[in-house]
Amino acid sequence: MEIIHSPDEMAAWAKAQAAAGGGIALVPTMGCFHDAHLSLMRCARRQAGKVVVSLFVNPLQFGPSEDFAAYPRNFAEDCRMAAGEGVDAVFAPDPAEMYPKGFQTVVSVKDITRHLCGASRPGHFDGVATVLVKLFHLTRADCAVFGEKDYQQLVVIRRLTADLNMDIEIIGHPTVREADGLAMSSRNLYLEEGDRESALSLYRSIVMARKLAAGGLRDAIGLERRLREYIESFPGTEIDYVCLVDAESLEPAAAVDDRTLVALAVRIGGRVRLIDNGLVLRDG
Repeated sequence: MEIIHSPDEMAAWAKAQAAAGGGIALVPTMGCFHDAHLSLMRCARRQAGKVVVSLFVNPLQFGPSEDFAAYPRNFAEDCRMAAGEGVDAVFAPDPAEMYPKGFQTVVSVKDITRHLCGASRPGHFDGVATVLVKLFHLTRADCAVFGEKDYQQLVVIRRLTADLNMDIEIIGHPTVREADGLAMSSRNLYLEEGDRESALSLYRSIVMARKLAAGGLRDAIGLERRLREYIESFPGTEIDYVCLVDAESLEPAAAVDDRTLVALAVRIGGRVRLIDNGLVLRDG
């Protein structure tokens, strides 16, 4: 497995691989790998002859009060795990090379970033869109694989690539969960002893939403209220949002139908912001 730090070297490697044929699949990450990341790499391996994993904690997508400096990093272990999955190249650039002095271009996706994480994290998706345009360009990826846990991000990326006529397939991979249902996340490392039950309120509220909808509660406002009450019954939970939205437009839903997604963001213990989601009228 090659470890590449320079954007120029990444571009040269990708050019040579593209000329050889077989396709390139990209898995963009911020590192601190767990089984969910590895499942994305396995998915990527099924899509193309070469797999590139980007390992880059992107400063553009963190707000001034967010956890950029504290975000967990474990480069050596990440490289070992990626190599174990047969990844061909890890691209781990320095922020100063991705955003050199004088950098001033930002890519912005508008309407679908107004809600959910876009409302509570201003500028976040501009940072995501900007870095992904650079990564797609540098790696010459034919496809890129993203987890559905970050559902709004997936919708934004699909809109971005469609609007800009980018010749890349965006593949969504189902959320990978722990045995108890907690969605795998690098931020789970921040959870302190005793936080686990409160963290599970997100997944359990998705299960609850499905049961209530199956029982006849289809009014979105009423369902959101029940979920909020449930999550707030757990100690140390602070709700960022509990929303029922259309799974494509991300606009608020009035009533539950086949396209309704429940999306959640909750702080646990005042420190750890977790997100989760699921279609209401679907199991799993």
